[in-house]
Amino acid sequence: MIEIQGNIHEGGGSIVRLSCALSTLTKKPVKITKIRENREKQGLQEQHYQSIKSLARLCNAETKGLELGSKELEFIPNEITKKQLNVEIRTAGSACLALQSLMLPSLFLKHNLTIRIKGGATFNENAPNIYYFQDVLIPTLKKLGFNCDIEIIKHGFYPKGGADLIFRSKKFKEIKDLELTEQGALKKLSGISIATLDLKKAKVSERQSLSAEKILGSNLDAHIGIGNEYVDSLSTGSSILLKAEFDNCILGWDALGAKGKYSEKVGEEAAIGLLKQVLSKATVDEHLADQIIPYLAFTKNSTIKVPKVTKHLEANIHVIQKFLDCKIKIKNNIIEIKKIK
Repeated sequence: MIEIQGNIHEGGGSIVRLSCALSTLTKKPVKITKIRENREKQGLQEQHYQSIKSLARLCNAETKGLELGSKELEFIPNEITKKQLNVEIRTAGSACLALQSLMLPSLFLKHNLTIRIKGGATFNENAPNIYYFQDVLIPTLKKLGFNCDIEIIKHGFYPKGGADLIFRSKKFKEIKDLELTEQGALKKLSGISIATLDLKKAKVSERQSLSAEKILGSNLDAHIGIGNEYVDSLSTGSSILLKAEFDNCILGWDALGAKGKYSEKVGEEAAIGLLKQVLSKATVDEHLADQIIPYLAFTKNSTIKVPKVTKHLEANIHVIQKFLDCKIKIKNNIIEIKKIK
C-alpha cells in the first residue's frame, strides 16, 4: 500500500483527491494520513468526501476512514465496470473539483462513460470554474488524444449550489505526447462573463466584461470578444473567464463576484491575472499546470512551460511520483516529463 502524508507542500484537499484518482486508475491501494492537518478546518470536508465517495463507487473500492472530518483514509480500488455514474453534492461545494477527481480515471477507460453531477456550485473560490474546464482544460486534453465534453444543464453559486452537469468520455485509444515550449502568435482574446438573472438590471455581466476589455485592450494587441450571459440559479452570483488563444496553446484566468464587490473589480482581477500569464511566456497557466500534470505523467515525453512553480504543482508532482515511474524535471519554469522504461 502506497502511503502519502496529506500535509506536504500546500497540504490541501487536492492531495487526497489526486491520490485516490491515481489509485483508481493504477489499481494501487493508498493510505493518506495527516489530511489537511495544517488547515483551519482539518480533515475531509464535504467536497473532498463527495469526491472520494464517488471515486469509490466508480471503481467498487473498499475504504476505511471515509467520513467528514477524517484525517486518515485508506482507499483500496477494484475494477471500473460502470458505464454511468450519478453524483450528488448536498452543499455548494465545487462540482468541478468532484468532476476533476473522476475525470482522470474515466478518460483512460476502454468504454464510454457518462457522469451526472447534481448539486454543488459551478463557480467557487479556490476551485476551477466550469467554463475553465470547457474552454481551457478540455481543449488541452483533446491535444493529448482524449475525447470528452461537458454539458451544463444548470449553474450553481454559493450558498445554495444546485448545479447540474453531465460529463461524457469516449473510449480511450492512445495518449499523445505534448510539446509546448513556445506560445506562438497571439490570435485572439476571448471569454465569457456570467451573472444570475436577478443581476441583469444592474448590467453586472456587461460591467465585468467591459472592465476586462479595457485592461486587455490597453496592454495586448489582439481582437477581443467577451460574451455576456445571464442564467437562472438558486443563489445570486457572477463570474468571468478570460482566455488568450495562441497558435500553440490557450491560457485562461477567471474571477468570482461577491457581495459588496464591484463588478468592475471582478473584470479587472481576471484581466490582470490573464495578463500575468501571457507576459510570463508560459504555455500553460498556473491552474492548468497542476491540472494537466497527472495526464502528462502517462506520456512518453512531454514538455510544458509554466509561469511559476506553485506549491499546488509541487504537491501534485509528489503524489504522481508515488504512483508512477516517470521522471519530472523542472528548470527555468520548463517542466519535462519522461516515462521511465
